Amino acid sequence: MSARHKFDQRIAHVTQAHPCFNEKIHDKVGRIHIPIAPKCNIQCGFCTRKLHDDTEDRPGVTSCIMSVDEAIDHIKDTISKMPISVIGVAGPGDSLNNPDTFKLFERVHEEYPDLILCLSTNGLLLPKYADQIANLGVKTVTVTVNAIDPEIGQQIYDNIYYEDKMYHGREGFELLLNNQLKGIEMLSQRGVVVKVNSVVIPTVNDEHIVDIAREVKLRGASIMNVLPLIPLNKFSHLDKPGCGMLSSIRADVEEILPVFRACTQCRADAYGVPGSKSGDHSLGIVPNSHY
Repeated sequence: MSARHKFDQRIAHVTQAHPCFNEKIHDKVGRIHIPIAPKCNIQCGFCTRKLHDDTEDRPGVTSCIMSVDEAIDHIKDTISKMPISVIGVAGPGDSLNNPDTFKLFERVHEEYPDLILCLSTNGLLLPKYADQIANLGVKTVTVTVNAIDPEIGQQIYDNIYYEDKMYHGREGFELLLNNQLKGIEMLSQRGVVVKVNSVVIPTVNDEHIVDIAREVKLRGASIMNVLPLIPLNKFSHLDKPGCGMLSSIRADVEEILPVFRACTQCRADAYGVPGSKSGDHSLGIVPNSHY
């Protein structure tokens, strides 16, 4: 039985409705990313978070930060106009480092129980919140894991802020990695479907992605998303990985775990149908919309 078939059988309840876990419905079913999480507890070398930006269409960008009440109003308005199956928090910081993420999910779970709850995280706080995530009814969690080798990881992550202390270098990365892997394991044991995102950084971790796949599979991850670096911050001098590199890495990873190939690397305030010019919007870049 292929890895893809095992994946479909095991988490069919999610793949039938989640556009970021099922390529076949990616351009047919909508989601809403709620920009309610501005604070982040780590600094990735490629990350530049921007607020009030309406010129860029990439992860970590949003034109505003919403309150919980504003988010509920946005959800109500959006689902009255288009088919939405998922409510997610993907930033612009780390979802678990912002208490409003949980307040929002409590409201959505109560008021819109049929919607799938989803969040993205760097994983630093996963062990602390795994039980709360599962108890709130969150069905899917995406964890970004860019290395499992400390020699590589310390090149990618600059600062790790954990329990009122700042960590750097190898010490910081090992703390982050241990929490990521433990958190993935805890979530999978609690029935939460875990997708792992890995950003391909040429000359840094491009030959290491398969090692990540092997490790996260052992911890219970169900699918991977292999993403190209957007050259920014301290990696601005690097070239974006080409199609050949990405295709080769994805093919190797797919020998271990299913690979989601339709990701559009959308903004933290995106909503609508991913990848659809007529149906995918954001609060800053909004084609054919009332916003």
